[in-house]
Amino acid sequence: MTTHFITAEINLQENPLQLQQAIEAELAKRGEPLRWAITAVDPEDQTATVEAVVTTPSA
Repeated sequence: MTTHFITAEINLQENPLQLQQAIEAELAKRGEPLRWAITAVDPEDQTATVEAVVTTPSA
């Protein structure tokens, strides 16, 4: 297994539960998330910056 530090921008959602689901879906595209955190919010663009550590199978 390999670990990666990634940053993703997520569109903000009306419902906090939907935001969590959107974050988890985006991170799942890049690997298995070990941990993640919202590190910034841009109210003008309505986006959240998420930093995460994910694992991927070794090649």
